[in-house]
Parts: sequence; structure tokens; C-alpha cells
Amino acid sequence: MIAIDTNVLLRYLLGDDELQSRKASKLILGNDFVFLSHVVLVETVWTLIGKKYKLTPNDIDMALTALFEEENIVVQEVELTWRALLDFRRYSVESKGEIDFPDVLILNQGKSAAIEYDEPFDGFYTIDNAAQKLPGVFSP
Repeated sequence: MIAIDTNVLLRYLLGDDELQSRKASKLILGNDFVFLSHVVLVETVWTLIGKKYKLTPNDIDMALTALFEEENIVVQEVELTWRALLDFRRYSVESKGEIDFPDVLILNQGKSAAIEYDEPFDGFYTIDNAAQKLPGVFSP
């Protein structure tokens, strides 16, 4: 198994630099399992929705779903991350694209941690008004 950073994943997804994209694709589609951490996924999403690429929530959903479908990609806490993606899909439609994947991931991580530590989950607190539209998310 290998791990990759955000830049390698972005070159693979975007194909925007011929040499680097070819290297990234060879690495990701090679014989090793490829570990994607939450940090890499979040940084990738932030880059893709940013000023340069301006991808829509639907684009993000499709890109993340495609990563889950790659046979050799191993996503950190895959079930938790998949639930976050499903929630993102649902709530980004309901919120007309205002909900961010990182916020949904944090919410799911908080719920998972509460279960792991046998504690009640009392909410995710953020100043982000859009994220506060999610169930269980509150203003401090």
C-alpha cells in the first residue's frame, strides 16, 4: 500500500499537466493499493470548488464517487466517508449547493467518535451558516 498527497490526486483527477498527470495515473492505477486520507479528500474538494476550478457540488459528488469505484483505492474510514458522501449528496441538493463536503465529513466523524467513546453526540458547532442547516449542527 502507498499513500498519496493532494497534488498527486488532483493531477490524476484533472489531467491538467501532461507529465505530472501521467505519473499520477501510473501511480494510482498501478499494482499497489492507494490510501486516501480524509486530509487529502478535504484538500482536494477545497481546491476543486475554489476560484480556479469552480466545480459544482454535483461535480464533487461524481469525482468522489469515482474514487470509491476504483478497485485499488483505499479510503480512510471507508464506511464513515461513504456515509458522509451520501449525506453530502442529499444535503447539497436540499441546500442548493451551499453545504460543503468537509462539513458533512466532520459531522459524521463526530457522530462516529461519540459511538466509539460510548458518549452521546451533542452536535457539531460551527460559525458556517450553511453548515448549520444540517441536522445536528449548531452555532456556538
